[in-house]
Amino acid sequence: MEAEIKGHEGQGALRTIKDLSAGAAGGIAQVLLGQPFGKEARIDARQISSKSDCRPQPSIQALLIAPPKILSKEGPLAFYKGTLTPLIGIGACVSVQFGAFHEARRRIEEFNAKRGHPTNLSYPQYYLAGAFAGVTNSVISGPIEHVRIRLQTQPHGADRLYSGPLDCIKKLSAHEGVLRGLYRGEAVTILREAQAYGVWFLSFEYMMNWEARRNQVKRDEISSIKVATYGGLAGEALWLSSYPFDVIKSKMQSDGFGAQQKYQGMIDCFKKTFAAEGLGGFWKGIGPTLLRAMPVSAGTFAV
Repeated sequence: MEAEIKGHEGQGALRTIKDLSAGAAGGIAQVLLGQPFGKEARIDARQISSKSDCRPQPSIQALLIAPPKILSKEGPLAFYKGTLTPLIGIGACVSVQFGAFHEARRRIEEFNAKRGHPTNLSYPQYYLAGAFAGVTNSVISGPIEHVRIRLQTQPHGADRLYSGPLDCIKKLSAHEGVLRGLYRGEAVTILREAQAYGVWFLSFEYMMNWEARRNQVKRDEISSIKVATYGGLAGEALWLSSYPFDVIKSKMQSDGFGAQQKYQGMIDCFKKTFAAEGLGGFWKGIGPTLLRAMPVSAGTFAV
């Protein structure tokens, strides 16, 4: 019996390592596919950002005009400058997302079996497993995105506030401590991640199951092109379902400190955004985000 238990534990550890490795590979694909889009966003961040919203918001026009300029001036490798940091950060995040999702899925399957129900997850259960993955991921993604936003929106030249990521982490932590400084906007980050990844995994699983039933095939027989397509569509669903939370998160994480702080918290930020910009304020920049989401999410699931 003891040997059997150890065997199950060993299999569980191997499954977890496999899930984390698959997620890391997906994260690498996500960075390599999405990095060129991020390059254009950084170039035009200050010209395109409105006074009421200081986070970088590339326009559709910028996404179409910037690539030829970058290519002619700096060559193709320019699209991948600064890739190492997001490669590590996003690779870790996607690894956690997939590891946590599959662990939650297995726990729910065990729960279903104990109750005498079919072990296959219902679609609400897929959402719960995805939401669990998002909440788990928020512990990493919250501070990573906060640092990224601070670095992208800081002044250039002699007025720079941070010399790099580590300096940014130190200074953010020094303002109000790690939880209130580095983890600013964590509450809305948790809401965004739960909703985003609940919908992401639910959408992908629904489309894959629909394809398998429609053509009477097993899921592992679905072509890579269709897997990538459904992954891309799931990425669109992710952002459409969670974008307002992302807007509020970014506003809070680019807000000032002390007397310069405009938002006292998540609810206050929602209220002030609606008062100043109406419902449209929660959807600024959604076009470029959706353009980027399709290839990035497709590559993540395809890998």
